[in-house]
Amino acid sequence: MWHGREKCYQVADWNGQSGERWVAYQARLDAMMAVFGQAAIEAAAPATGERVLDVGCGAGASSLDLAARVGAGGHVLGVDISEPLIGRARALAPQDTPALFQVADASSTALPEGAFDILFSRFGVMFFDDPTAAFAHMRRALKPGARVAFVCWRGMAENDWVRLPMGAIKGIVPPTAPPDPEAPGPFSFGDQGRVARILTAAGFTDVAIAPFDASIPFGEGGTRDAAIDDAVEMTLEVGPLSRALADQPDDIRARASAAVRAAFAGLPGERSVMIDGAAWIVIARNPAS
Repeated sequence: MWHGREKCYQVADWNGQSGERWVAYQARLDAMMAVFGQAAIEAAAPATGERVLDVGCGAGASSLDLAARVGAGGHVLGVDISEPLIGRARALAPQDTPALFQVADASSTALPEGAFDILFSRFGVMFFDDPTAAFAHMRRALKPGARVAFVCWRGMAENDWVRLPMGAIKGIVPPTAPPDPEAPGPFSFGDQGRVARILTAAGFTDVAIAPFDASIPFGEGGTRDAAIDDAVEMTLEVGPLSRALADQPDDIRARASAAVRAAFAGLPGERSVMIDGAAWIVIARNPAS
């Protein structure tokens, strides 16, 4: 999602500590993203018997949802660069699912030509070094007239699950230079004009981009206090904050943790902290001829 696939994180890291952390938090992160994934699946409108390529499938939650829609006569290929996550996806997949999982970089790996009815992604397409080339490469795997549907984050400023904790540590942690808005990373597709340009340059038509907002369950616990503690821990372990704090001494980390906890304590939620998330639902089409 937001973590591990930025340029500063190489594939080796995503297959090491980052991927392992993701696996540790997988159930909570999938719960956090579920509503966005469902909205993207509705936009994709998979039909019985269709073939779907799920890009950046992580631990496979979206692939298995898609598999339920296309049924035994259909097929879903979930690809991700992380071996730990693909391992988790294979472990979670029921034996009779029409979903298969492959460790691969969808932007460059050999894909069957003209094989898929749908190109889908739940927060998996914002990390390509050259997104136009990546989408052009993936387009070759699509049938003529095939559909594209994915969900990606809008800007960081609109996503309180990042904005709130990052705001809370101002004055505690020295500010880091803001990332290049077009560098690979969770918010690199925040500009809808850029997304439309990428898809059009890659050869897609009928591009439509719609905002989608939802309240995200962040962290979980048996009590409200436990849920807030878990949300803070998750932020320190797998969010952008984890990188801001990576080289900080323990006293700074403790102060930052307390500040983030105070920010989360003001939010609603009983067994998780409910934080606003803002995404784009993007659809497009592979030309018929």
